[in-house]
Amino acid sequence: MEATARRPGRVAKLPPRERILDAAEELFQSEGIRRVSVQAIAERAETTKMAIYRHFETKDALVAEWLRIVAADYQAAFDRVEAEHPGRHREQILGLARFIAEGLPAISHRGCPFINSLAELPDRSHPARRVIEEHKARQSRRLVGMCAEAGLTDPEQAAAEITFVLEGAQVSTQNGSIDQAGDRLMRTVEGILDRYRSRLGATPATTG
Repeated sequence: MEATARRPGRVAKLPPRERILDAAEELFQSEGIRRVSVQAIAERAETTKMAIYRHFETKDALVAEWLRIVAADYQAAFDRVEAEHPGRHREQILGLARFIAEGLPAISHRGCPFINSLAELPDRSHPARRVIEEHKARQSRRLVGMCAEAGLTDPEQAAAEITFVLEGAQVSTQNGSIDQAGDRLMRTVEGILDRYRSRLGATPATTG
């Protein structure tokens, strides 16, 4: 599951480390990881390569830290829907789906940072890939837990299908293969929730 969660906008007076991360985010998103040099990041951050290496031992370490920030934004989406819909687990799942759906227009222009990064980093030992894999595992555990709390008959399978839909919608939006992806995503997730709803449960909650 991805989206276009972003940190606060660029501020000229950011501290050096944050300014470096902000510049790296902008360049990695717009030009890709491999094409962006440490010198280009330094120039965008209005600092020096030496200053970057004081904060990040290597470019790979900088990439990994950027993706940790992106992952934290997505984990915050879980926290937010849990706080907004306490005890209403179906609504929490739909809230996550809505978070992805609302971020699709930005993905059509910039692409998903995780999908883009994986395509550029084939070495599975790369520290950034480990960040992504750990994020995906944590995300999967949380979604399975939500499905279990929602009383779905097969939480793991339901979570897997929802993940396929969320990630597939992002890829389809990025390559322009499907129109109205956000609406289709929401209807499909609702269908999965209905299909795995316990027969002993109540009528599915409305999506508001």
